[in-house]
Amino acid sequence: MRTVARETLFKIIYAAQFNGAVDGELKTALYKANELNGDDIAYCDRVLKIIEDHGSELIGLLDKHSISFPEKRIFPSDKSILMIGFAEILYFDDIPRKVTFNEAANIASKYSSAKSATFISGILSAVAGGVDNV
Repeated sequence: MRTVARETLFKIIYAAQFNGAVDGELKTALYKANELNGDDIAYCDRVLKIIEDHGSELIGLLDKHSISFPEKRIFPSDKSILMIGFAEILYFDDIPRKVTFNEAANIASKYSSAKSATFISGILSAVAGGVDNV
C-alpha cells in the first residue's frame, strides 16, 4: 500500500501551493521522516514530475469538472488531493481506479473538510469516466 507515500505527496504538493514550487529540502525531509522505500520515492517523484509537466492540463480538468467552483476557489488541501488522483488516473495504468478513489477520500477525510471526500470522489469519478470513454 502506498498510503504513507500518498500522504507524504499530499503534504509536498500542499506546501508547493504556498511556496510556488516544490521545496526540495521539505521533500527530502518528508521522505526520510516517513521512511519511504525506493519504490515509494519513485512513485512520489513520478507524480511530482507529472504535475510539473502537465499542471495546466490537470488544472483544466479541475475547472471543467468542478462546476461552479473554479480552481481558485477550491481548498488547497482538496486541490492537492485531486492533483494526485488526476496523475494516477491519467498516467498510472497499474493503479486501480478504486484504489485511487479510496485513498483520495481517506486523505480528504483526514486533512480537509467534512464534505471534501464526497466532492473529491465526484470529481475523480467524472475525470475517470471521461478517460474511460476516450
